Amino acid sequence: MRKLKKGDDVIIIAGKDKGKRGSVVRLSGPKHIVVQGVNAVKKHQKGNPSTGAAGGIIAKEMPLHISNVAIYNFDTKKNDRVGFKIDEDNNKTRVFKSNNELIET
Repeated sequence: MRKLKKGDDVIIIAGKDKGKRGSVVRLSGPKHIVVQGVNAVKKHQKGNPSTGAAGGIIAKEMPLHISNVAIYNFDTKKNDRVGFKIDEDNNKTRVFKSNNELIET
């Protein structure tokens, strides 16, 4: 089970966008994630007439390394670490390390 999943609210803890918050859009490999509205770059794209894609300069969100983000805890209003607990039915669940509260997905 991964510590971060699609839809989790995260905060950036290192890099040019430090302090920004956003939600995880997608997981890009085992060590990279894409966060909504963070690490946006301008990319020059060539037009493709066969698919109808227009050329020009587009804004695109690029992947971040997973070590540069932390999950955001709304109760404490801070970043937090993720731990795992096994409940009575042997189901593995994610919890916040600071207050052992269940992370809603």
